[in-house]
Amino acid sequence: MSGLLVLRAGALTTVQDRGRPGLAHLGVPRSGALDAGARALANRLVGNAADAAVLETTLDGVALRARAPVTVAVTGAPCAVRVSGRPAAWGAPVRLRAGAELDVGRAESGLRSYVAVRGGFAVPPVLGSRSTDLLSGLGPAVLSAGTVLPVGGAWIGPVRGAGALGVPGPPSVLVLPLRLGPRADWFEAASIARLLRSPYRVSARSNRIGLRTEGGPRLARRRGGELPSEGMVLGAVQVPPDGLPVLFLADHPVTGGYPVLGVVPSGRPLNAAAQAVPGLEVRFVSA
Repeated sequence: MSGLLVLRAGALTTVQDRGRPGLAHLGVPRSGALDAGARALANRLVGNAADAAVLETTLDGVALRARAPVTVAVTGAPCAVRVSGRPAAWGAPVRLRAGAELDVGRAESGLRSYVAVRGGFAVPPVLGSRSTDLLSGLGPAVLSAGTVLPVGGAWIGPVRGAGALGVPGPPSVLVLPLRLGPRADWFEAASIARLLRSPYRVSARSNRIGLRTEGGPRLARRRGGELPSEGMVLGAVQVPPDGLPVLFLADHPVTGGYPVLGVVPSGRPLNAAAQAVPGLEVRFVSA
């Protein structure tokens, strides 16, 4: 029988693709791979379409056994890759024979690694996506040992080496360009100025829903009261009552009642946020 058997699930390994964009009006969160660039690269290496489903690991990787010959690639957070105990390439196509065991090790820098298989992981889609959404519970369950992951047959090109693609490594400082609004007027101007010149740190309470900050100045409001719940978007920087900014990531809720100071544009800044480990310095800069 084909597919990949999960031998070691790791701290948190989920199936992710591009998510479920465009369904917020139905109350469905976006979800999808946090580091979209790493997901797309892993798929390019094995000849898949960019939105094919991959595995997203957190911190300590995953181990899989091939039940039939397959080609895989590991990207995202750099880590040791082994095939049946022998070193294999990170960031390049790797061929697995039937019975071979792929071990994706602990992240050496960054936080999340991505595993693509030629043909994509063919778990059943829910609302057009194979992504696991930790907030809503949509999609496949978080991986556990003994799970068999089916492999699809849809690829669009040859396997290829990363070559000179210029893949950025995990950041040493997370710099987040911030476009102020729509609720910047809820905060004192001096407080926003301090935000834009002061360092924060990534909190250990961060997850796929949001990157929480600590260690920096707390934002002071210029007006009291609370907002009615309003729509939230990927990259929104919401400020809860403790005054410390929270950057919404892929599993963010579709509505929220705390004011949104600004928005971090999607792309490289949010990909970098996906690899930000607790304690990493965070800087907000005006976009």
